[in-house]
Amino acid sequence: MQKFPMTAEGLARLEEELRQLKAEERPAVIRAIAEARAHGDLSENAEYHAAREKQSFIEGRIAELESVIPSAEVIDTSKLSGNQVRFGAHVTVVDEETDGEKTYRIVGQHEADMKKGTISISSPLAKALIGKKVGDSVEVPAPGGARVYEIANVRFV
Repeated sequence: MQKFPMTAEGLARLEEELRQLKAEERPAVIRAIAEARAHGDLSENAEYHAAREKQSFIEGRIAELESVIPSAEVIDTSKLSGNQVRFGAHVTVVDEETDGEKTYRIVGQHEADMKKGTISISSPLAKALIGKKVGDSVEVPAPGGARVYEIANVRFV
């Protein structure tokens, strides 16, 4: 069985999502399907088809979470420190071309969310950053050409 590195917070979020899907979303979509069936002809019933599609998504996500959660290898990031980039680090990088500054947290692939500033350990940026220190420059392949970033700060919370 393949293990997936994950933060404790990430695992808790996935467990809560699974609980919500099983306790709230699944029963709600089953009720919606039953209600849509009661309206008669299923071939032209948009509510029925939408509910079945949502049910398919929910069941797929439940199956995914049920396979990921037992495979999670929780890494306690509270005990980490230093200025070297590792799993769980909050890394501030400066784009050497635009001088734009961004901070990312390196987390497991199943908890990454760019909107929240978390990137997967398997992403090109994280792969380039791992093992580097404050002041180092890294080159990251990107669709528009390679980007160069300087590591401005590394912290563990």
